Amino acid sequence: MADMPAAPPRTATRAAPSEPRVFGLAVGRIKVLLFIVALLPLARWVWLGATDGLTANPVEFLTRSSGTWTLVALLVTLAISPLRVLLGQPALLRVRRMCGLFAFFYACLHFTTYIWWDQWFDLMSIARDVAKRPFITMGFAGFLGLCLLAATSTRGWMRRLGSRWQSLHRLVYLIGVLVLLHYWWQKAGKNDFSAVFLYTVVFAGLMGWRLVRRRAARP
Repeated sequence: MADMPAAPPRTATRAAPSEPRVFGLAVGRIKVLLFIVALLPLARWVWLGATDGLTANPVEFLTRSSGTWTLVALLVTLAISPLRVLLGQPALLRVRRMCGLFAFFYACLHFTTYIWWDQWFDLMSIARDVAKRPFITMGFAGFLGLCLLAATSTRGWMRRLGSRWQSLHRLVYLIGVLVLLHYWWQKAGKNDFSAVFLYTVVFAGLMGWRLVRRRAARP
C-alpha cells in the first residue's frame, strides 16, 4: 500500500475570549437593552405628541421632562461604580459610558427646548438670562461640563490625556451639584421640593459611598 501523505500538524488555536457578563448576561446584550430602555422617554414624547397628549403647555412639559431625565441618567451613571462593587459585577463598568452619553443626550434635548422654543435662538437674550437668573446659570454651567465630558469620553482621548483623563472626568461630581442646584432653583418658584429632595438624597448617598471607600483605602 502506498504511503499516505502525512497530515499537517495541528496548530494550537487560541480560544476566543469570552465576553464579559453581568449576572450571566453578555455585556453586548445588556447594552442593547439599556439602549432601548434609555430611549423610552423620547418614544413617550413622540407618542404623546402624536396623540395630542403633551398637556396644555407642551413646551414647558418637554423642557421639564427632558431636564428630569437628564438628572436621572446622570444619577444612574454615578450609581454604576457602587453597584459594581456591592453586586460583585465588575463588568457593569462597561455600560457606564453609555449611561453618561444618554445623560448628555437628554441634556442636549433640554438645552434645545430652551434656546429654541423659549428663546428662539436670540443669543443676546440667552446671555442676559444666563447672567441674571441663577438657575439658568447653574444649568448652563452643568451643560457645558457635560459637553466637555462627552467630547473626551472616547478611547482616543483617554490615550491622549493619560492619567489626567480620570481627574477630568471627576468633574461629573461638580456637574451633579450644578444640575441639582438648577433643579432646586427651578422648583423654588412653585415651592415644590418633593422630587428634587429625593434626587438630592440619592446623589448624597452616592457621594457618601465614594467618600467612605476613599477613606477606607487610605493606609
